[in-house]
Amino acid sequence: MHTTIKTVKTSEFEMDYFHFGNGPRTAVILPGISVKSVMDSADAVVKQYAIWEEEFTTYLFDRRKDLPDHYTIADMARDTAAAMRELGLSNVCLFGASQGGMIALALTIDNPDLVGKLALGSTTARVTSAPTSENHDETPGSLPADNTDTIGYFDVPENSDETSDAAGSISSWVDLARSGDARALYREFGKRIYPQALFEQYKDVLEGLGNFVTKEDLDRFITIAEGTDGFDVSASLVKITCPVLILGSNDDEVIPPACSFELKEGLTSSSDCKLYMYDGCGHAAFDTAPDYQKRLLDFFR
Repeated sequence: MHTTIKTVKTSEFEMDYFHFGNGPRTAVILPGISVKSVMDSADAVVKQYAIWEEEFTTYLFDRRKDLPDHYTIADMARDTAAAMRELGLSNVCLFGASQGGMIALALTIDNPDLVGKLALGSTTARVTSAPTSENHDETPGSLPADNTDTIGYFDVPENSDETSDAAGSISSWVDLARSGDARALYREFGKRIYPQALFEQYKDVLEGLGNFVTKEDLDRFITIAEGTDGFDVSASLVKITCPVLILGSNDDEVIPPACSFELKEGLTSSSDCKLYMYDGCGHAAFDTAPDYQKRLLDFFR
């Protein structure tokens, strides 16, 4: 298998992407932050989402080439929307993971015509030092008081305000990237996004990947990671009217579980909003949960 990497060109920028499958419907995947471009892992992604191929033609977009010095989530969303329009995509089934979920939220808010259904994995509507639980008047494990549905096992941790947060994780990763220690960056990155047992099993492999990281990779990582600073679309979630599926993890050490509940509580205008919380899959549930791609496919159907 060899997936061809293509480049979409607009009047302002170029952006790499690849697509796979030959189904009649269109899906778009927006990945999270990575030390090296996800384009390097295209074949693995295609294999991971193989069950989509007959029903969907799926596009996965990178961030733009030639990044500006300051590149916010709003900028990333604007550029991704422009790339989608350049390729003639609209009314897509959009899945964003982690930072990709933040981009997906901003994109959907500003470009409702581009998105028919929205799936959000391990993400948040705002990046703060500690997510609040002021809207959680229900007891842990109870249904939020709104007109949407919650599915699957879930629990709001009693210490949700004290859990790790996206801003703290990203700050520590950026510091390591600035130091030039790619092996340590991969180690700490993996430690935060994977369940402990899985991290211990593959930590040597992860550290080894650092040997292939260039200074250009680290500089790009820093710019993309820092673009998350100040992200907050919580007040605009009511503008999203399409069906939404939120997938979170009770043991997420990057995006606290409370963020998934906050998302659901804010999506009051969605025609059909569901929340499912994984247990024991970590932040990278989109990679570690065996039923993740099937769950997304069932929602998009």
